[in-house]
Amino acid sequence: MPRGPLPEDPALRALIQQARRAQLTRRGFVGGATLSMAAFLAACSGKVGGSGGGAATTAPTAAADLSDSVKALTWANWSFYLDEDDDGNYPSLDAFIERTGIDVTYDVAVDDNNTYFAKVRDQLALGKDIGADVVCLTDWMASIWIQSGYTQAFDKANLPNATANLTASLQNPDFDKGRANSLPWQSGFAGLAWNKEKLPQGLKSVEDLWAPDLKGRVGVLSEMRDTMGVIMLSQGVDISGSWGDTEFDNALAVFEEQVSSGQIRNIKGNSYADDLKNEDTLAAIVWSGDITAINAEVGDKFGFALPDSGGTLWSDNFMIPVGSSQKANAEKLIDYYYEPEVAATVAAWVNYITPVEGAREAMEQIDPSMVDNQLIFPDEDTLSQAHIFRALSNAEQQKYSAAFEGVGLGA
Repeated sequence: MPRGPLPEDPALRALIQQARRAQLTRRGFVGGATLSMAAFLAACSGKVGGSGGGAATTAPTAAADLSDSVKALTWANWSFYLDEDDDGNYPSLDAFIERTGIDVTYDVAVDDNNTYFAKVRDQLALGKDIGADVVCLTDWMASIWIQSGYTQAFDKANLPNATANLTASLQNPDFDKGRANSLPWQSGFAGLAWNKEKLPQGLKSVEDLWAPDLKGRVGVLSEMRDTMGVIMLSQGVDISGSWGDTEFDNALAVFEEQVSSGQIRNIKGNSYADDLKNEDTLAAIVWSGDITAINAEVGDKFGFALPDSGGTLWSDNFMIPVGSSQKANAEKLIDYYYEPEVAATVAAWVNYITPVEGAREAMEQIDPSMVDNQLIFPDEDTLSQAHIFRALSNAEQQKYSAAFEGVGLGA
């Protein structure tokens, strides 16, 4: 276990350095009701920052900042992703509202990257208000927003805590050099969860998901990189290294077989939690901290572990949409969550890896029992089991997303 601040752990630092290069992703979506990411990437080859041969379009103009006269903003985020009390309040956010007088609406609007983007893409392209002044999306989707001109550059003078406390290894990702338009919110793992009442033996491997007695009771994530990454790892592929069509197709064949046979019941984003709670699924590929939050609701009913062949690592990021008229207020909110005590308070509830230096020391004062929590402050052994899906070219993203979505449509 690291003995200094989280960023000083060499294994974590090296692993997150991979993340900034890999433009990793946490979530996505499969199904006909949403924008196909493969189709979008093909279309965006002619947009700002695209890599295709089409004519570039003009980036939208940022909205005028009304923060001095309007003290309100909306924060769009994922479920199970902020500290919450028994009455459904968000203590850290309530403290920010009381301190600043800025009224914040916390909107659990993001189920996965693609479906959320599909809802707001047209407004973003026009520079219009999307109904959110702060959003938290995964690195690869953040890259699309930034390259397309859909975000506002930060005024670093409004972000003293973030400037001082952002983990060194996350300060200069390839998709946002110098963190001009994004700041990390949380990082975490994708691994295996199971209903401990129905499966007291637990799960150790991806292959355990394919047991005959689990037919029709298995869920997987709609994020291609997490589901395919976990399957590829089970086949001995180094997903952060050099691999290509053969390795992807081998994993896709397993995925397709389990979908077509009915072994896999659902392919979902954050809504997979409902399937676990109502026992439509008894085992699933999931995101680490969510299981802690679900257990807080229903009792200690679900187990979580990284597969013996390894799980994935991802990060999500704060961004200010181009159409937001609350830029300075949004920056105050973002900077507040870079106070170590606040970051530790959130981490103790969400059980994800915090990007804030000093949060581990703060956790020692808030809840010493959490300092050794492997989902928040992972040690070298845990980190050795976590892998980052390598960066994809635009062509690879189109091809692999289309293949994954094609199988998912049959689920």
